[in-house]
Amino acid sequence: MTGTGYAALDASHDALRTVVGALAAGDLDRPTPCSQWSVTQVLRHAAGDQIGYAAFLGAGPGPDEDPFAPSPTPPQDPKAHLEQALTRSAAAWAAVDPDTEEVAVPVPPNKLSARVGAGACALDAAVHAWDIAMAAGNPSPLTPELSAELLEVARQIVEPLRQYGVYAAEIAPQPGDDAEAELLRYLGRDPRWTAGR
Repeated sequence: MTGTGYAALDASHDALRTVVGALAAGDLDRPTPCSQWSVTQVLRHAAGDQIGYAAFLGAGPGPDEDPFAPSPTPPQDPKAHLEQALTRSAAAWAAVDPDTEEVAVPVPPNKLSARVGAGACALDAAVHAWDIAMAAGNPSPLTPELSAELLEVARQIVEPLRQYGVYAAEIAPQPGDDAEAELLRYLGRDPRWTAGR
């Protein structure tokens, strides 16, 4: 595992790695908070996004499949499928000085500061880690500290993405929301979502 020099990105990669590592074979076809996608499809999408960030940073080619039209067929080895993506992403970001003013990223406006760009990459990994954990009935991988940091990033990048369906409309905050719930509602996710709904 490569440390990237970006704490939120390392934490988000670890969260995604942990939830995928906890999956049983029977979990791969479960529905997720991404209403059109199974666990397999969210996994493939999340891996493809990480490769996409690496590719924009100049670290090899883009993903083999469109991350926004992921196959429902499980990878032969889901953990290995994810790990190769996380390894590429981590290595790419590790080569970027956090003080770099502008890096290429696969989200509008396609140029962000290194810190915000790495945060966007972290947000993608973390929220899909949450999706997969919820689908499998496992505990949330989001911590209060990570959620608060990612919300700051989300407020800088998410609005232009909603028009493309990347994130659903914001859900109104509720009294008593913690940092995780606030982040999830901002991203259009119901913090109380369960696979039984």
